[in-house]
Amino acid sequence: MDFFSGLTQFFRDGGLFLYPIALVFAIGIAIVIERWRFLNGEKVRNLKAFDDFLPLLRTDDHEKMTLFTRDNDAPVSRMIGCGLDMMKVTRQRADVEQAMSEGMMEAVPRLEQRTGYLAVLANIATLLGLLGTIIGLIAAFSAVANADPADKSRLLSLSISVAMNTTAFGLISAIPLLLFHALLQTKTIEIVDSLEMVGVKVINILAESSSSAKPNEIA
Repeated sequence: MDFFSGLTQFFRDGGLFLYPIALVFAIGIAIVIERWRFLNGEKVRNLKAFDDFLPLLRTDDHEKMTLFTRDNDAPVSRMIGCGLDMMKVTRQRADVEQAMSEGMMEAVPRLEQRTGYLAVLANIATLLGLLGTIIGLIAAFSAVANADPADKSRLLSLSISVAMNTTAFGLISAIPLLLFHALLQTKTIEIVDSLEMVGVKVINILAESSSSAKPNEIA
C-alpha cells in the first residue's frame, strides 16, 4: 500500500505532463514485449527449420530440398530457397551466395521492424520531462512574483514538485526504453549472423557433396 500511495502522490505532485510520459512509456513497453516474442519465435523457427532441412541437404536431392523450402516459411528456408533457385540457373558460388544474401535481406526488415521506435520514444519521454520542468519553473517564478507572502512557500513547493517529478519520470521512462532498444538490436544482429552462418554452411555442404565440382562452382 505504501508503494501505491507513494506512486499516487508522485503523479499528483508531478502535474499533467506525467500522463503523456506514462503513455509514451506504455507504448514503448508494448513494442518491447511484441518484438521480444517475435524475435524469440523467429530464432526458434530458424533452428527447427535448419535441423529439419539438414538431412535433406546431405542427400544432395535438390528437388526435395526445393520442395521443403517452398513449404516452410521460416526466414532461413526462404534464404536457402533463393540459393537453390539460383543453382538452377548457374552453379557459380558467387552467384549462389549473392542470391542467398538477397533472400536474407528480405527477412531483415521484419526483424528490425518497430525496434527503432524505442529510441524515438525514449527521446520523446526525456523531452516531455524537460518541458514539464520548464513549465514547473515558470509557475514557480510566477508564484513568487504574484502570490501573497503567506502562500509563496506553498506555491513554490508545489511548482518545484512539478518540475522535479516530470524530469525524474521522463528519465525513469527513457532509460529502460534505451536499454531495451539495445537488447533488441543485439538479438536482431544475432539472428542475422546466424542466417549468414547457415548460408555458408549450406554452400560448403553442397560443394563437398558434389564430386564433380569445378573451381569457383558449387557443383
